[in-house]
Order: sequence, then structure tokens, then C-alpha cells
Amino acid sequence: MSIVSEIPCAVVILAAGMGSRMRSAIPKPLHPVAGLPLLGHALRAAGGLAAERVVVVTGAGAAGRKVAEAARGLHPGAAIATQDPPQGTGDAVRRALPALEGFSGDLAVLYADTPFIRPQTLAAMRAARRHGAAVVVLGFEAAAPGGYGRLIRDADGGLARIVEAADATGAERAATLCNAGIMMFDPVAAAPWLAALTADNAKGEFYLTDLVAAARAAGRPCAVVTCDEAETLGVNDRAGLAAAEAAFQARARAAAMAQGATLIAPETVFFAWDTTLGQDVTVGPNVVFGPGVRVADGARIHAFSHLEGCAVAAGAQVGPFARLRPGAQIGEGARVGNFVEIKNAVLAAGAKANHLSYVGDADVGAGANLGAGTITCNYDGFAKHRTGIGAGAFIGSNSALVAPVRVGAGAYVGSGSVVTADVPDDALAIGRARQVNKPGLAARLRARLSAFKTAVDAGS
Repeated sequence: MSIVSEIPCAVVILAAGMGSRMRSAIPKPLHPVAGLPLLGHALRAAGGLAAERVVVVTGAGAAGRKVAEAARGLHPGAAIATQDPPQGTGDAVRRALPALEGFSGDLAVLYADTPFIRPQTLAAMRAARRHGAAVVVLGFEAAAPGGYGRLIRDADGGLARIVEAADATGAERAATLCNAGIMMFDPVAAAPWLAALTADNAKGEFYLTDLVAAARAAGRPCAVVTCDEAETLGVNDRAGLAAAEAAFQARARAAAMAQGATLIAPETVFFAWDTTLGQDVTVGPNVVFGPGVRVADGARIHAFSHLEGCAVAAGAQVGPFARLRPGAQIGEGARVGNFVEIKNAVLAAGAKANHLSYVGDADVGAGANLGAGTITCNYDGFAKHRTGIGAGAFIGSNSALVAPVRVGAGAYVGSGSVVTADVPDDALAIGRARQVNKPGLAARLRARLSAFKTAVDAGS
């Protein structure tokens, strides 16, 4: 076990006082990227650190309560601290300290609107702490530093100070090493420094960045760990949210192909944060993966399909124009064709629903065939009921199976049937009215309808 992993770790995620230009009733930390709220991405980083404690600092009021509720849902062990009123990042961390009572180790301070900090970067920051840095700050070389705070190193390469752009001298503004905001320190050692922070600045706020000056004044060294600028991408408005989505998708597509999947038109495929593809999976154009999808080796997902909360086994085929909803399990070599919707249903190995069908709350046996237009009628207006279809059964086109009902193994259901009672194994079920032919009636009916239309047209 490494020294880093032996040192306890905690995470504080700042989700309060996050000004944004979203123009939304949804708090900024809850806007999704790749199907997961921004806050969820920050919590995933906390998970990568194996954090013993996680504290989410929220604002007050309805927005703060929404963020707190989401945090508990995403990470049930998270503690919630409230910052009211918002008075800066330093004050936000101070509000989190009571939830860290008795903790000593590394404290990482993350932001709910900065979703892409990698575990490797946080591990590098922990390593810098082991080398004696009291405070470690994450920085990046900016192509256009603009209004970013600058990180100024000392002669030994340590972090001397953080200078806000507005306060920087000409020489300092020329620096391109910028502050990403992410910090790591021991909260026990930093507690007196946090308590001594002042709001002597234009905004009247307590800045966490002042911790560097406090540590240096106490004779403690500070350090900088750098990462790629793209990793520090923050979200402030809808354009930023779109940029974050694009950045995630570009990385996810590249990773999928590097791991052995074929994306026929990569730029048109959209992944969720947890999509898993096996080797030799082929994904056609314009496929969307929602959260909770696993696709096994050799499966094919054809164009314009939408998958969410489902599993597709090896060698299965889905689409084109198919929808797999949560709970769908597609067995090995099974086929789900065009304009077919599967919800909370199992298609066993080799089963087929090739076109124009809805299969909900059902168990379809191995090798069963569902003809075009087959529907499992699973909802009675109050409750859902399951349909069972045995192995090797054949359901004729345009049939409705009214649940709860079971069609036995090897049974046949005649096309156009409405099945309301169980069908035994190897039986043939026909649930439709008997056809009656009336010779010559079609010609007489046409003549009568034509005369009626002529009369109506003359009257108008």
C-alpha cells in the first residue's frame, strides 16, 4: 500500500454562492453533463479519492435544499453544510469544518461546477502533500490567461503567492500559470489560518486563496501541481454546459474506440457518464446512450437507437430506430429491430422482436419470435402486470397479450389475436372473430357510398 493511500482523505465540495447565467429554475450544480449532474461528477472525484468524509456546502433557501437533497441521493454518506449568506470560498470551507471534527489527513476542496478533475491529478496533489507542502494548489498553463488568478513560484519552484488578475503587476500578468481553484491541505493545521481570513477586498469576501499567504507567513511551504487546461473547465452558463458536454463526449468516444468498439460515425454517438461497451461492439450513427447501459462483446447497436438503463448481451442486435428503456435485458444473440420498444423485460438468448412491437414487463424465452405489431398490454390503469412467453413460442403479427398472461413454450398465437388467458405449451391460440365473406357486398356498398357523395356534393 502506498504512503498516499495510507493517509486519510476528506473532500469538501463547494456548491454555494455559485453565480451563474443559466437562467434556470434548476440550481447550476444540478445541470447534467452526460446524464449526471455537475455535482455528481465532483462526487465521483471524491469517490476516486476513497474519501472517508464528504461535505457538500450548499446555499440557503429552496436552491440550497434542492442541492442538498441531490447530494444525499448521489452520495448517501455526504454531510451537508449551509453557507448563509454567501461570503466567499474561504468562508464556505469554514462552514464545512464542524463536519470534519476529529479528522486529520488530506482535505481536497473541489467545486460543483468543475466536473472534469481526474483522479490522477488529485493523486499528484496528495503526493505533493507527502513531500511536505502544507497547501497544494492546482494550476494550469493558460493559452489566454485573461482574468485568471496567477500562481507565482519562488526561486525553489514552490508556490510563493496567488495574485488576482486585477491586482497583478505587468510582470505578474505576463505569467501564464493560472489558478484552477482546487486546493489540498490538512484541515487541522489550516484551521487557524481559515479562522484568521479577512474580507479586506473589493468583494468583501473571504478568499480560500489567502490560505497560501497564511501558510507562507507561518513558515510552511506551498506547492503547485499542474494539469491540462481542459481538465479545469468550469460551467457558468448554457454555452459552458454545452462545451462541457462536448468535451466529455469527445473523450468518451475516443476511449470507446481505444478499448475496441467501432463507432461508424463517432461525432453522432452520445454516451452517458457510465456507458460500458465491450470489445468488437459496433455502434451505428445517431445512437444515444442514457445512464446505466452495458453492451457486451460483439453486439451491434444500429442507427438512431436510444438505450437507457439496460443490458445487451454478446452478439445481440438492436435497431435501427429501437428504444431500450430501463430494465431491458437483451440476451445473447437476441434481436430487437426497427421501431421496437423494450421496457423492464427480458429477451432470452436468440429471441426476436424484429419490428413494430412494444414489449413491457415481460419474460421472453430463448428462441421465441414476436411478429410485427406484437404488444404486451402490461398496464390496467392502476398497476403493471407481467407477460411470460416460453422458449420457442411464436407470436403472430398484430397480437395483443393482455397481462397477466403466459404463453407456453413452443406455443403459437395466431396473427391478430387478443390473448387474455394462458396458452399451454405447444398449443395454438386464436383470439379473434371468425372471418365472414359476403359475396358482391363490396360492389353494392361502393355504389351506395358513391351515390351519397354525389348527393352531398350537389347540395353544397
